[in-house]
Amino acid sequence: MKIAKTAFRLSLIACAWSAALRVSAAEVNVFAAASLTDALREIGGKYQQETGDKIVFNFGASSTLARQIEEGAPADVFFSADEAQMNRLEGKGLIVERSRSNLLSNTLVIVVAAERGAKVHSPKDLVSPEVRRIALGDPRAVPIGVYARQYLQKAGLWEQISQKIVPTENVRGALAAVESGNAEASIVYKTDALISKKVVVVYSVPSNEGPEIRYPAARIKGARESKAAIDFVTYLSSEPATKVFERRGFLTIGRPGK
Repeated sequence: MKIAKTAFRLSLIACAWSAALRVSAAEVNVFAAASLTDALREIGGKYQQETGDKIVFNFGASSTLARQIEEGAPADVFFSADEAQMNRLEGKGLIVERSRSNLLSNTLVIVVAAERGAKVHSPKDLVSPEVRRIALGDPRAVPIGVYARQYLQKAGLWEQISQKIVPTENVRGALAAVESGNAEASIVYKTDALISKKVVVVYSVPSNEGPEIRYPAARIKGARESKAAIDFVTYLSSEPATKVFERRGFLTIGRPGK
């Protein structure tokens, strides 16, 4: 009888705790770069289980997300794939002061289709007539495209291949173009290449030859869930989140060897 009463009391406590969580739970809108999709979905799922807060993601090109925030989209957190887009928002006073921090880095790779892919072994092979189309995130604005253009300009190849460029909305679009055969090659982040079985990495850009890639995160001014946004941004630097990022190929700032 005592055991039954104890079990009943515990169930009441659990129900009360669950109800309290539902009442206090917040909904955090996170605008994040497309290349962060898989890692953040995993991290967000774990975070929701631990805190009860709901994390709602809006993934896309960082340039597109920054424009949406400028136009008043309800974002609590912005996690960009480059500093330029964060600078853009900060310059317009849309970022909470001192909330910005660089969390991640990445590296560039050249990919071709895994089956019957173009014979590309080095950046110079992109000039070959066999490579007719090179899919890139729009090099005028999308971070991956900007990074790729910077690298190709430094390598002295941009002018020779610029007419082959097929601009895409974001890095996932560039990857999909190679997967589907709509482009012979692309330059994407290492982390995106790792998620696809339909492409193969034929060249990894050495870190000392590629551009400096930084992923900053910050809170947006006027966020509806300010406290919850602070908690989630803090969690992104935690050990559990760091392990997810590193397992998926990202470099965490301050841990370049991992």
